[in-house]
Amino acid sequence: MTFIKKTNIPQLLLLLFLLTSCKQKNDSEYNLSENKEAKKIYVAKQEPKLSDNYINSKKEAINHFYNKNWLNNSMNGGFLVAQNGQILFEKYEGYSNYKTKTEMTSSSSLHIASVSKVMTATAILKLIEQKKLDLNQKVTTLIKGFPYPDVTVKTLLNHRSGIRKYSYFTDKKIVWDRHKILKNQDIITLLITKKINLEYKTDSRFSYCNTNYAILALIIEKVTGVSYKEAMKNIVFTPLGMTNTYVFDYDKDRQTASPSYRGNFSLYYWDYLDAIYGDKNIYSTPRDLLKFDIGRNDPAFFRHELLQLAFTPYSNEHKGQNNYGLGMRMINWETGQNLYFHNGWWHGNTSAYITLPEEKVTIIALSNRFTTKTYKVRNLAALFGNYPFELDDYGNEE
Repeated sequence: MTFIKKTNIPQLLLLLFLLTSCKQKNDSEYNLSENKEAKKIYVAKQEPKLSDNYINSKKEAINHFYNKNWLNNSMNGGFLVAQNGQILFEKYEGYSNYKTKTEMTSSSSLHIASVSKVMTATAILKLIEQKKLDLNQKVTTLIKGFPYPDVTVKTLLNHRSGIRKYSYFTDKKIVWDRHKILKNQDIITLLITKKINLEYKTDSRFSYCNTNYAILALIIEKVTGVSYKEAMKNIVFTPLGMTNTYVFDYDKDRQTASPSYRGNFSLYYWDYLDAIYGDKNIYSTPRDLLKFDIGRNDPAFFRHELLQLAFTPYSNEHKGQNNYGLGMRMINWETGQNLYFHNGWWHGNTSAYITLPEEKVTIIALSNRFTTKTYKVRNLAALFGNYPFELDDYGNEE
């Protein structure tokens, strides 16, 4: 004690205080920065404003199409066409809930069925962009006990895994009791314990299969450490300002979600497959899907190289126009013209999402009352580019 001058003690205390204050300040700034990043909202780039004459000409043609196909209230849902982020035509008809006579509005969230796959694929690609996942990564490295050694993230995305459809193998009593609600993890357990063989050798051909995207949802949970519902909110919905979009929770949302109906407005009741997510079970609106489309096509939100992978056709073993990318259906004509879209169908819900990146056009149709006319909206692409459609033709791919 006699070695230290009295004057040194206050100095030491002052130095300790300053060091502690600096540390607290830096920690505070770091946490604040993290919070800002977590809440960061993507801001869409402003595209050139369309002229009133152009908007009116397109609006007239779209209105004619709409009246021809959904006149007399045969549509029950939402319909939107936009270009350069500007809505050219928008219409909402019918009821989001027929029993309560709750009218359909721009904020009425409807089940988008397999259009959910586009969003699941986008979340996976964003995780790849963040180097938390690899496109060619074996699923065996992500899911313990996964029984198919050659299946990769990519072959799940492009439906070339060879895995069987869960709706088919769980239909057998010896595999699953249909009185019990099937969950995503149950699918993995059944694939392992029931020794469900592949339908075909992995990556030898294309076969559209919901099981692939139910597994991708589990991969998202594994990589992020949170539920698929929370992960989708963090990665896609919140950054893009999709305020009326959510992942359906079977245990919590059945009483509040918009029901689905047959053509005569009789209800489709819940069944044992209604809890599976990733391949379906996202509820959204046309306006939110427009926000999604604008964001996903902008390199500021989504790296262009990854988006190009999503739009690349992978099912080329048989020559044809219809193809599939990474969570995206497409038609590839010999002229070099391409149409990118995805349709959906679950119970009475039908959905159509068409994106024309070159023309910066988005076309959306959602219905919770069963109709295949929803899919016809892709023919409106002919109003914006050299797409060989007749407005009276139908397209029914899910």
